[in-house]
Amino acid sequence: MSSLSTHVLDTAAGRPAEGVALRLYASDQCGGGQELFRGRTDADGRCPALRAVDLCKGVYRLEFDIGAYFTARGTTLADPPFLAMVPVLFGLGEDVHVHVPLLAAPYGYSTYRGS
Repeated sequence: MSSLSTHVLDTAAGRPAEGVALRLYASDQCGGGQELFRGRTDADGRCPALRAVDLCKGVYRLEFDIGAYFTARGTTLADPPFLAMVPVLFGLGEDVHVHVPLLAAPYGYSTYRGS
């Protein structure tokens, strides 16, 4: 089985993004699209409880509710927000730990496979 971690950084403010709601969904091979996890980032922009989810080989979708995060911080956003939800689809082909960071701002984001 594989494990997953994430780290969300608010690049507009230059700090960790605390309180970002996130959800993890499985592909058909690993649960038929069901929600596997729901949580929020901590003060360091991480979600330690996510590591406890065992993941099999397959495709997953990690969703970040980044629009609500920026709204809660008092950031003026377009109506509707340009980025309300950031979905990251990724595949696991082996038993490993995967780290999926999200660097986010109100009008852009970046992600990569971290270590």
